[in-house]
Amino acid sequence: MKCVMLALVLSLFVSCSKDEVPDYVTLNDEEITDYIAENNLDATKSVSGLYYVIDEEGTGEQPTITSNVTVAYKGYFTNGSVFDESDSLTYDLDRFIAGWREGFTYFKEGGSGKLLVPSHLGYGNDGIRGIPGGAVLIFDISLISVN
Repeated sequence: MKCVMLALVLSLFVSCSKDEVPDYVTLNDEEITDYIAENNLDATKSVSGLYYVIDEEGTGEQPTITSNVTVAYKGYFTNGSVFDESDSLTYDLDRFIAGWREGFTYFKEGGSGKLLVPSHLGYGNDGIRGIPGGAVLIFDISLISVN
């Protein structure tokens, strides 16, 4: 009887001490596919879960995940609220979020389109500076140059 009672108490303690984290992979995928349908986008889904739209593929050099690139972008949530943008940002691609590292490799210099980034390829469950944990991020992007 003591063992059963102890097991019950321990199981209650374990279940109460552990906050359940939502399944953002599934929730984000539903949010992205709803956004794609509502905005009539022709998006491709990669193996990682990144969705991308190529408006203009570009004709110049195609970056790798370690390339130094100059990009222009506008980042916003699915509700349209903008959280960041830049007309020109030069950086090593491997220093960006995983969604950008992968996404920009689908374009060539001069290319433009949209990246729909689930949280596991963005800022994860915790978020960062004004971006909540679990957030889907959408970026209108232009690949200005591969440096």
